[in-house]
Amino acid sequence: MGVPEPDDLLAALDPEQRAVATTFGVPVCVIAGAGTGKTRAITHRIAYGCAIGAYDPLGVLAVTFTTRAAGELRGRLRDLGQPRVQARTFHSAALRQAQYFWPAAMGSELPRVSDQRAGLMAEAAGRQLDRRVESGTLRDLLTEISWAKVSNVPPADYAELAIAGGREVAAVDPTGVGRVYDRYERLKVDRGVIDFDDVLLCTVALLSDHEDVRAQVRRAYRHLVVDEYQDVSPLQQKLLELWLGERFDLCVVGDPAQTIHSFAGARSSYLTRFAVRHPNAEVIRLVRDYRSTNQVVEVANQVLRAQGPAQGVRLVAQGGDGPPPLFRQAESEVEEAALVAAWLAGLIRDGVPAAELAVLYRIHAQSPAYEAALSSARVPFALRSSEGFFQRQEVRTALQALRGQAAARTDDDLVTVVRGVLAGTGWTADPPSGQGQARERWESLAALFSLAEDFVDQHPVAGLADLLAELDERARAEHAPPGAGVTLSTLHAAKGLEWTGVALVGLQEGTLPFALAQSPDQLAEERRLLYVGITRARRHLWFSWAPTRGGGGVRRKPSRFLDGIRPEAKPGRPARAAGPKARGRKGLSCRVCGRPLAPGADLKLGRHADCPSSYDENTWALLCEWRRQEAAEANLPAFCIFTDATLMAIAEARPVDERQLLAIAGVGRRKADQYADAVFAILSNDSVVPAGQELGEHVAKPGRDVQLGQHSDSA
Repeated sequence: MGVPEPDDLLAALDPEQRAVATTFGVPVCVIAGAGTGKTRAITHRIAYGCAIGAYDPLGVLAVTFTTRAAGELRGRLRDLGQPRVQARTFHSAALRQAQYFWPAAMGSELPRVSDQRAGLMAEAAGRQLDRRVESGTLRDLLTEISWAKVSNVPPADYAELAIAGGREVAAVDPTGVGRVYDRYERLKVDRGVIDFDDVLLCTVALLSDHEDVRAQVRRAYRHLVVDEYQDVSPLQQKLLELWLGERFDLCVVGDPAQTIHSFAGARSSYLTRFAVRHPNAEVIRLVRDYRSTNQVVEVANQVLRAQGPAQGVRLVAQGGDGPPPLFRQAESEVEEAALVAAWLAGLIRDGVPAAELAVLYRIHAQSPAYEAALSSARVPFALRSSEGFFQRQEVRTALQALRGQAAARTDDDLVTVVRGVLAGTGWTADPPSGQGQARERWESLAALFSLAEDFVDQHPVAGLADLLAELDERARAEHAPPGAGVTLSTLHAAKGLEWTGVALVGLQEGTLPFALAQSPDQLAEERRLLYVGITRARRHLWFSWAPTRGGGGVRRKPSRFLDGIRPEAKPGRPARAAGPKARGRKGLSCRVCGRPLAPGADLKLGRHADCPSSYDENTWALLCEWRRQEAAEANLPAFCIFTDATLMAIAEARPVDERQLLAIAGVGRRKADQYADAVFAILSNDSVVPAGQELGEHVAKPGRDVQLGQHSDSA
């Protein structure tokens, strides 16, 4: 398509968006609330700048954080007549520069980026810790060491900084993490490879140490635009500064209220203090929410307002009226999932496409209940995100089969041809009954078929070659189709997406906020997670929680973040960062009431003495004593048996079988095999250990007669 006239580009914008598009000559900082059209604003800024000569299309570099977001930027810029503008992720832009300049600057090719990061980490951990590391701990190590690298923390300094910052990895102390980190780095050197984070480190080193390379990059990219700037890490900020130099042609866009990746190194202060670093900057606020109804926006504003000092912007709804949000309490997680499935099925019957609905939860372990409930209700669902869609093996195989069919002559219409080709790869119109890889493969091919149907609707006379050209273009733009059913996703993974209807589930204390969130900053981020979830919804919004996991046991309170929002609740105390006088013990908050922990509070239990426990105190005491004895026998620190957080989760959940035990974070296959019998015996015993007696006198240990509840040498 042709290049739109400048006035036509501006005609599609509201006053604040127009200010973003037309402000040049100074650094620009855009604080953009959820649903306010930030992507529209920055793509029109780039297109308008190119149209009036303020930008050279080949001199623009727009960077963001995911391939999906970069693909959307490229697609919109292409529609605005600017296909030559570079829109990439930070890592993609850095890798391209490093690969190009490294050979001349360093005298060798850039080391290969390893796709075996998990394997290298497992080897490093195994060697350093002298044991096989569970998959959950391995994931935590990968995340933690990635945080260290993007935060410019070397292995030698890790332990000290981790302890000071309260960072921890289950079953590995900070010194151990530092040793694993060091071994991991040495393993990569031995193998001649680098990892994902090293791409940024290598590019920063290249630009810092080689003035000629730095000058060439700055000549190539004279206009910089950064999306999702609240998620920038110290390492990415350093790279951005090296790209920019002393120039001021920079536009950053973000929302501090959507900062939910601090654990991975994101620092929203780069956004909120932009005007301090750039005193002549123009700060523009986008406040008009075009995504959501008045009712959804009001709830979002209430959640954010309760945080205390202003974060982000106060949204002004533009979507008109809609149904009121629904608040439901269930007696168990299973009942909660059934209620959610029934609500979703009702929306689908009312004409809302399944792909326009989502269930969002705090952690992955919550998904099985919803998978089961949706399957029982015959509601289609998709667990997999669209990231890397065209790189999936099943999609590549299907595209190859379609290309093979393109040479054959046929009188069948295009949809029939595509259906036949996909059927030849094993795809059927009906989803498989089970989960796992078979379900994921079916979802990929169903999404591909849906894309073909949409293409035919838009291009009725198109042929297979035209469809393949469209798919190739989408692959180059990394623009994947939507899923085939209701999306099941964590709150973190849902950021940047939107649906007509959203169910926010598991909204009880210990889940949201998560049990390990203790400091004011951590609790504030948990609140922002809920805000992100709310602002994903256009029209229909559901909140639910369950006081118990299985219908019995200790009852959990609804999330403190719902205080003053759910109709039956009285306004609660707003969560806020404690000042010097109110900070309490080590800046921590009670996991039950949210107040700062006062002197005398039990830090291990994380609550005040007068606050009700979310688990049975007797069970907790038995589990702690059992762990102490196990650790003493094995000559290990207690946390190597189970961390406090895992032990607390066991006391709360009271699992009755191995499946339920394995669903608890921190309990992997090895620990389940080793400790399940003792844990189940404790949970079924409920007797207090008399002073001076060993736990073994009351609860059988692994390898002993658990059915009889006694040791082999007991009468």
